[in-house]
Amino acid sequence: MLQPKRTKFRRVHKMKMKGNAHRGSQLAYGTFGIKAIEGAWITARQIEAARIAATRYMKREGQLWIKIFPDKPITKKPAEVRMGKGKGAVEYWVAVVKPGKIMFEVGGVPYEVAKEALRLAAQKLPVTTKFIVANDFVKPQ
Repeated sequence: MLQPKRTKFRRVHKMKMKGNAHRGSQLAYGTFGIKAIEGAWITARQIEAARIAATRYMKREGQLWIKIFPDKPITKKPAEVRMGKGKGAVEYWVAVVKPGKIMFEVGGVPYEVAKEALRLAAQKLPVTTKFIVANDFVKPQ
């Protein structure tokens, strides 16, 4: 599972998730990708499930890049614990995804394979996504 090796602070504030993604909104490595249409917190488990689904369909051909990293700790207090006594322990890690952020990129595989692999990956994610293609890609007839 993805999580930071070390952080400056163990627990962080929730924060508001407003605006669109400016960084990471263009394809950088691959020819195809999936872009988030809405914002959400995506857990490390969901990222891993999407990665497995895509690589399994591609049969380990081509390359898959994960462009998001779960660096925000989400805390939770145990069940039936009274109020107070500080913030709870870290339960899991999430990646904050804003609308327009490219989450996965694929390269080195045909158009149909990439489209299906990224469709399977997108089903594992809690956000609506859009399949995007690089501007310089020419689809063979």
